[in-house]
Amino acid sequence: MDQLSPQDAQFLYMQTGNNLTHVTSVMIYDPSTVPGGKTVRFKDIIAHVQERLDVSPVLKRRLVRVPLELDYPYWVEDEYFDLEYHMRHGRLPEPGDWRQLCIHMARYHSQPLDMNRPLWEMFVVEGLDHIEGLPKGGYAIATKIHHAAVDGASLIRFFGSMGDKDNKGTPALPLDIAEPTPSPQPSLLDMARRATVNNLRSPIGISNAVMRAAPGVYKALEQALKSSKKEKHSVPATRFNTNVSPHKMFDATVFALDDLKSVRPAVPGCTINDVVLAICSGALRKYLKHHRELPTEPLVAWVPINARPGGASDTDAPGNNIAAMTTPIYTDIADPLERLQAILDSTRQSKEAKSGVSARLMTDLTQHIPAATQVLASRLILQSGVTAKTCNLFVSNVPGPQVPQYMNGALAWGNFGLAPLADGMGLFIATPSYDGKMSFNVISTREIMTDISFFVECLEESLAELKKAALPPKKRARKKPVARKKTAARKTK
Repeated sequence: MDQLSPQDAQFLYMQTGNNLTHVTSVMIYDPSTVPGGKTVRFKDIIAHVQERLDVSPVLKRRLVRVPLELDYPYWVEDEYFDLEYHMRHGRLPEPGDWRQLCIHMARYHSQPLDMNRPLWEMFVVEGLDHIEGLPKGGYAIATKIHHAAVDGASLIRFFGSMGDKDNKGTPALPLDIAEPTPSPQPSLLDMARRATVNNLRSPIGISNAVMRAAPGVYKALEQALKSSKKEKHSVPATRFNTNVSPHKMFDATVFALDDLKSVRPAVPGCTINDVVLAICSGALRKYLKHHRELPTEPLVAWVPINARPGGASDTDAPGNNIAAMTTPIYTDIADPLERLQAILDSTRQSKEAKSGVSARLMTDLTQHIPAATQVLASRLILQSGVTAKTCNLFVSNVPGPQVPQYMNGALAWGNFGLAPLADGMGLFIATPSYDGKMSFNVISTREIMTDISFFVECLEESLAELKKAALPPKKRARKKPVARKKTAARKTK
């Protein structure tokens, strides 16, 4: 019997009508690469998915909840699995431009999955005829999948198994499909027996987890007490730290990875992830300053960390294996390079034992909390507003394949993504990378970020400032300022 891990189950228990805990990946395709100039039809996409169904265990399994939530749910084979139920088809309204796609994807992302079926679906959207850089006739495939089934690393594997490395249909990843492990539905008696064992074992597990973590906790507390007050960071109140509505907003922009890499030599030791945080920080500084809402304290970001053994390995396994860190992103610092240096120093500290122990301890403890307790705890967390006291926004950087991918002969032109929000955290910036590019995807709500396109411009200006600041002084002096495009939002302010 394949049972959800406590970490996977958290995403089920924290879901509400306004806080849906699924992710939506949007891959845009250019069909001009299809051999012979053939048209890719909806039935061709269904046939392709049908061929790859057995690669991921997620696709044909549904959830069975234990009565009264006495234990964590089970994955079982869906005896009535119907592929076409999970695949839908639509078309953008005229003019079929980027704005129409963003509106369409935000609405789609706002709709819940059918929790009685396998927790995924695909939406093929045609009519992307007026998107800059994409030939007419382009289409998108939006794949919605519940976070209880995947984390960032296993999601990459999920989509990798669907992709091809050329337009002839050669799989991008090996399709050595092992014999599927039977996952029959457990009887009520089976669930009762296992729930009894798991609940009796929980107190022992909690005790062991605390004892294993005790030296690290003691050291962390000792260091915290020695720290000066200047080193402690509070979470300022912002427009993002409020309850979220069901009306999601989405927009994105794409940068060349080389542009991000060009900044790194200016601050030795910084990573691409540090540059990502610095871009987000600069954009938030511009955006909040424009609205006269910039706090004097730095905003704090919640950043997930892949906890799978060996980094991105073991991505075949469904479910979640992640930890997280919170780090100030120094929106209070005006100079772009000084801000990047401060972020580097902060993320370095957060990754060390004194800051990382809390994430590891919490992950360890959740392995031993009874399901019913976690259901109650999840609801209390949502109602307590604790998220707003922990961070201002979520930033997730998931590296993807750096070579072109295809499906049905069509080139994957761009990769985008929408992620869940939570009450108290109404801004998510997801930054998946693909084929030498990184997209910055902004997810918020209509009430929190009415001018989302302006925030995207702030991201673009933030990177431009970082690149300019990273140039040698002589080149920096010669660089002409880029004319700033005015948006409707800026004109009205």
